[in-house]
Amino acid sequence: MKKKANRLDAIKMLISSKEIGSQEELLNALTQEGFVLTQATLSRDLKQLKVAKAANITGKYVYVLPNNIMYKRSNEQSASEMLMNSGFVSLQFSGNIAVIRTRPGYASSMAYDIDNRECSGILGTIAGDDTIMLVVREGVSHKEVSTFLSQIIPNIK
Repeated sequence: MKKKANRLDAIKMLISSKEIGSQEELLNALTQEGFVLTQATLSRDLKQLKVAKAANITGKYVYVLPNNIMYKRSNEQSASEMLMNSGFVSLQFSGNIAVIRTRPGYASSMAYDIDNRECSGILGTIAGDDTIMLVVREGVSHKEVSTFLSQIIPNIK
């Protein structure tokens, strides 16, 4: 599953950083990043990520992520370089609830990784576009949760 998660992250980064208007363009960009996949797999990935098409300023239709139509595009980094950044922004606790803030488009895949690691101290996650809410089991310390999360999200402190 790690390979699929990396591929989905790469798709999100490419769509956020470039104006891509077709599956063929996206497939070529993914190939340049070292991913090997078919058009059918790409189509399923786009459906899973709820990718849509919207008109840019010039009227050309390009892929956009949900709730991310006006996301600032930057061509300074390749998708591989952007993937080295986990997308993590902050972690805060309030009682038995933790809130993780991420860059736009990262929360869902990050919550997926947290859920699949099955930490007995975390009852569950709810993810939006850039926010994850974790419900922490009673009696589990914030330090224990932070330590567990640091195994999944490298730049958590």
